[in-house]
Parts: sequence; C-alpha cells; structure tokens
Amino acid sequence: MTGSNTKSARTRAKILDAAALTFRLRGYAATTLKDIAEAADMQTGSLYYHFESKAKLMEEVLDKGIREVHAGVLKSQKELAADVSAEQRILSAVHAHLILLLKNGDYTSTNIRNFGQVPDEVHQHHIKLRKAYADLWRKILRQAQQEGALAADIDLALLRMLLMGALNWSVEWYQPDKTSIEAIAQQVCRMLFHGIGSSRPLKNASA
Repeated sequence: MTGSNTKSARTRAKILDAAALTFRLRGYAATTLKDIAEAADMQTGSLYYHFESKAKLMEEVLDKGIREVHAGVLKSQKELAADVSAEQRILSAVHAHLILLLKNGDYTSTNIRNFGQVPDEVHQHHIKLRKAYADLWRKILRQAQQEGALAADIDLALLRMLLMGALNWSVEWYQPDKTSIEAIAQQVCRMLFHGIGSSRPLKNASA
C-alpha cells in the first residue's frame, strides 16, 4: 500500500469512528454530516471525498459492526476440536461475540439503536448481513439441540433472539474494571445450560 493510500485509509477509519460515535449519541435522524465532520476534526466537504452521503456512511458503520462480530464468532468455531462439547462451542461463540461487540462499542451500539431509523436502501443492504450472522447462530444452536445439550422442545429462534438481545445490551452496561468478558460469557452459559434457580425446593407461598 502506498503512502497516499495509507493516509486515505487512516482518514476513512477516522471518519467511520467519528460517525459511529455521533450516530450512537445523536441517532441517525438527528445527525448531520457537519456533526460527524466536527467529531472527526475536519471540514464537512472533506467527508464527500470518502463517502457520498450520510446514508452511505451509516451503511459502512453498520457493516463494520456486524462483519467483525460475524468473523470473530466464525473463527472461534473453526478453532475448536471436532469432538468438543456443545456447551464449549456455545461458550466460545458467546465469548467471541462479546469481545468483538465490546471492542467496537460505538459501532455495535449504533447498530442496535439506529437500525430502525435508517433509509430503506441501507436497511435492505444490511439485513442480508444480519441474516448471515443469524444463520451462523442457528447452526450452532441446532447442533447443540441435536446433540441433546438443549431440550428438544426449545424454540431455537426464540432462544437465539433472547440470547442475542441479552449479549448486545452489554454495550450499555459493561464496565471492564468490574468484571471480565470471559466471566460474563461463563455466567451466560452457566445460566443457559444449568438455569438460575436454586436446587432447593420452593416453599409454599402460604406457609
């Protein structure tokens, strides 16, 4: 890569970072290119050299968030031994999802908060990436169910949506000085496979 291309890539990344932060804080509808330019410490006109519109900029912010998480979870599965347990496969997937999710907090939070606000053409483009990632999780959960690690009567679509919703919301409350990502992943999978209730019998409410 030449020096000019390297500089262009750095500028583009700087704009995307500024856009992700601004969209996260203001929302798509309320954000202007001027807002993003100010966050990136550059002139508004300079944005058009890299991105033709606010919609295109949002499209790439959304893409970056989902593509990196998808790649990370897929990699986590490929690195596992063929005979690993279903519980370990899901733990690895949850851990990878959280790492990429929290590493790219502005991107993932923008995705969660703004997807319903974006123009239809952006929505239609990005929904394909979301579906591909959902398909990866469907495969992981279906295999776990087929192996008996998940109950046969569990609705996997509902489980996937509940699991993704819980994991994705961590961008709003996660504090790295309080707990580790690995500990959160362990707790999530413990609750998934072993429940949250005490093994002690319930007392009669009227007793």
